[in-house]
Amino acid sequence: MTNPRSFAIVGGGIGGLTLAIAMQRKGFDVTVYENAAHIKPLGAGLGLAANAVKAFTDIGINEEVLKKGKVMRKLSIKDQTGRVLSETDSENLSSKYGIINNFTIHRADLHEVLIQHLNPDSLQLGKGCVDFIQEGSSVKLIFQDGTTATAGHVIACDGIHSIFRKKLMPGSLPRYAGYTCWRAVIDDLPPGFNFDETSETWGPGSRFGIVPLTNKRVYWFACLNAKANDPVMQGFKIPDLLNHFELFHSPVPEILTRTRNEQLIWSDIIDLEPIRKFAFGNIVLMGDAAHATTPNMGQGACMAIEDAAVLANCLENYSTPEEAFQQFELKRIERTTRIVNTSRALGRVAQLENPLLMSLRNTVLRLTPQHVTEKQLKFLYEISF
Repeated sequence: MTNPRSFAIVGGGIGGLTLAIAMQRKGFDVTVYENAAHIKPLGAGLGLAANAVKAFTDIGINEEVLKKGKVMRKLSIKDQTGRVLSETDSENLSSKYGIINNFTIHRADLHEVLIQHLNPDSLQLGKGCVDFIQEGSSVKLIFQDGTTATAGHVIACDGIHSIFRKKLMPGSLPRYAGYTCWRAVIDDLPPGFNFDETSETWGPGSRFGIVPLTNKRVYWFACLNAKANDPVMQGFKIPDLLNHFELFHSPVPEILTRTRNEQLIWSDIIDLEPIRKFAFGNIVLMGDAAHATTPNMGQGACMAIEDAAVLANCLENYSTPEEAFQQFELKRIERTTRIVNTSRALGRVAQLENPLLMSLRNTVLRLTPQHVTEKQLKFLYEISF
């Protein structure tokens, strides 16, 4: 007989693993089902803001996570000549809010920390969930390898292409943001590289981001306006990217020339139009499955980490999981909707191509005082769980 208090977490990404740790520390019986057959050090870099660090603190693993990453001093937005359009003093914000605000980490390093904090044998690999059946007080999970599992409650952390959301909300499909992106992590860097600053450079219909990591590594990303699923863009190599970014200020071209083609990761930028329901009886959507966002605010992983802290506390504080799922939905929808919408709008502004509109945008950014920018983002950091 299925234990009605047993929980299956479908998806072993950052959100799913963080949630599993938070729930296990509160005494819940949790099994994580992950599609990947092996744990590999894949992925690129992440920037985590104060809200994510607060969530890790609430869960109790912030010190271990911070040891694996790098605290940054400032965040800058520049034009392609290198002129600073906007600059945020991360150390000042960290001091003001009493918590580290601009923190970078390699996805693989964060993944390693999270796996180390899971209870033994609670992560099952090679279990890609392809379907599910709600059977009264339980949920039957059907995996790609032909096996099944049954749990009293399921938390879907299976990303933007979630099979749970697609079945429960058939009209909710990923939407293209209008630009595509290449990423890489490299450790061959030009002399004099500044390891204390994260930055984005905005050119016509293009952006280049630089995110220092630990161990003298750097995560970079490059965005270009393009058609969705453009085979030409998908086939881009380093020389193609240099054709677009060679006139950007130093060290952008130098970083590209020091990157190998096999280090490139490519994907179109997509998100989800905000949905108004996360909880479906004994199933709840979380992370990108519920509110995938474009990366323009650096809040995708942060929102999933927040979700984990909020949901674990809801499960502890409410009498039934179903009630906890409903309360989680109430607590999260307004905030995640705001993030998704703001991030999408910011991406449109950053990817402008019209010279007149670009000039106006850059002037507005330069003339906006830092305290005004900080006030606009204040809602991100002032969160409790």
